[in-house]
Amino acid sequence: MKQLLRTFFSPILTFFESGDEVYDYKPLNRSILIFMGLIFLGLTVLVINFVPDGVGLSYLIPAIVFGGVSLVALVVGLLGNERAVCNIWGNR
Repeated sequence: MKQLLRTFFSPILTFFESGDEVYDYKPLNRSILIFMGLIFLGLTVLVINFVPDGVGLSYLIPAIVFGGVSLVALVVGLLGNERAVCNIWGNR
């Protein structure tokens, strides 16, 4: 199942898993990334739930942004390799 999901999200994963520079991986970085993804997912749900009826689609722009950040964070956190996680946080 994980390999199928990695294939489906390969455009996101290949972007963050590319490179050959040295990286310093810490397991806590992956945990924090998953936690941040869940926070942004919660923000997405809250924005969608609190949009008043009958307003334009401009209120959904934050939901799209928060949802995109959540998607990238959760995909890299759950499916990405150590290099992808380090690329999110920046190599030092």
